[in-house]
Amino acid sequence: MSVVTEELHFDTKGEVEIVDITERVNSKLRESSIADGVVTIFVPGSTGAVTTIEYEPGLLHDLPAALERLFPKGMHYEHELRWHDGNGHSHVRASFLGPSLTVPFRNNKMLLGTWQQVVFVELDNKRRSRRIILQILG
Repeated sequence: MSVVTEELHFDTKGEVEIVDITERVNSKLRESSIADGVVTIFVPGSTGAVTTIEYEPGLLHDLPAALERLFPKGMHYEHELRWHDGNGHSHVRASFLGPSLTVPFRNNKMLLGTWQQVVFVELDNKRRSRRIILQILG
């Protein structure tokens, strides 16, 4: 088994920005020496998440709206008492969505469904420079 580690880097605007990283991941798979296997997509940090979604305008509106209903910004979060940075909701949202995703690939392309894309979800309340780690195994 071979392992290749790659990284993606990009800046975000903050507060539930959804970034389609599907083609960036597939590009790194094509560049790797591994044709078939699994890729783990991981964001270091506690206010970002990785998941899949159909990347279309309706869902780009619906996901942030659902997160607001489940984990409202205006609620009391104990995190605020310690850090006073206004992002307690960001940490809770990221914990529920999760920091990583593992996807099988074949012929250097992820085996996603027709309407399925891999996305990074920026949950912090400010702009961030993000790093995504890809661990390619096969």
